Amino acid sequence: MRFISANIVVPVVGNFIKKGVVAIDESGLVTGIYEDDDITVRDVQKEYYDGVLIPGLINAHCHIELSHMLGKTRKGMGLPRFLSEVMKMRNSDKNQILAEIKAADQRMYDQGIQAVGDHVNTELSAEVKASSRIVYHTFVEVMAMVKEDIQPRIDRARDVEFYFDANHTSITPHAPYSCSKELFKAFRKAVHEDNILSIHNQESEEENKLFRYREGEFLAFYEEMGLNAEAFKAQARNSVQSYLPHLPKNNRIILVHNTFTSLKDIDFINRQTRDVYYCVCPKANLYIEDKLPKILNFVPDSERMVIGTDSLASNDTLDILEEMKVLSANFQQLDFTQLLQWATLNGAKALGLSDVMGSIEVGKRPGLVLLEGMNNLRLNDRVTLRRIA
Repeated sequence: MRFISANIVVPVVGNFIKKGVVAIDESGLVTGIYEDDDITVRDVQKEYYDGVLIPGLINAHCHIELSHMLGKTRKGMGLPRFLSEVMKMRNSDKNQILAEIKAADQRMYDQGIQAVGDHVNTELSAEVKASSRIVYHTFVEVMAMVKEDIQPRIDRARDVEFYFDANHTSITPHAPYSCSKELFKAFRKAVHEDNILSIHNQESEEENKLFRYREGEFLAFYEEMGLNAEAFKAQARNSVQSYLPHLPKNNRIILVHNTFTSLKDIDFINRQTRDVYYCVCPKANLYIEDKLPKILNFVPDSERMVIGTDSLASNDTLDILEEMKVLSANFQQLDFTQLLQWATLNGAKALGLSDVMGSIEVGKRPGLVLLEGMNNLRLNDRVTLRRIA
């Protein structure tokens, strides 16, 4: 048994505890949470740390199989050009891809990440995930723009899904600009109600232009890549308002990026009465579009906000603390405890893992992370992270 104490323990659920003590067994199971003067822990040997003790972080959106693409794409190109570069350069030596996946997994663990919502197109990351200390929920992406491709692509996704943990894997549409209306409708029959969907949403204004007017850079992207874009008709409304009604009603959905999601879009989503979470990936949004989502528009839905990193094709780290720092620096109205909930418990709920992680509570194995260099529970560039358990 370890008794771990710090200047401040922030369990996420409940109030923070000055000089609190967290008892964990050798498996990482929390067996007790105590005030410093509690008789239960008064005379036990404690590990004391100078800093803020928090639960392990949740990376709600990642593409670990693209880890070999660090530094290979250009910044600020906009999403269609970025996608073109990724599609042209993602193939590489298999051994190199596997080595970079393994290295990325270890770095994320060291950076305090306890669980990851990870998108894949192949089975390459399966072996690393099977032996990882991180819990992964793997989203196998499906893309199809013509009717003839829908069933073969779903079948292929089912084949890839087979390689991963059956309890933490689901197939999902990739994005509105890569899926026809017929594909979205097909998911009503293709998935069970307990499957989580995770969809790239409104990452670029070009996506909204495509759906509103059938114009913009995506049409040039389709032509360049030899893709049939006949499925896209002008809808006179933004993308999320066009595709969301066609998705199964009872599945949890993580909408990822939301860089160009408007208040009207949020109101539309709320009126759909669906189980929706909003994932933001600020560093990737700055890398690709040089723009951040209008975060304050989402604050009324704060219980539904989660944080991701995207991939090393669009980021220089897979570090959730760094994402939190960007949000804190750009939106000073957001306090640390609010951001921490987005990066822990909310992410665990979105991935269906809140019964085992996301907060420091008895009976959970949340992982324990120490933040050093904080002053009055405020994030700044000097704050560093150390995994404790």
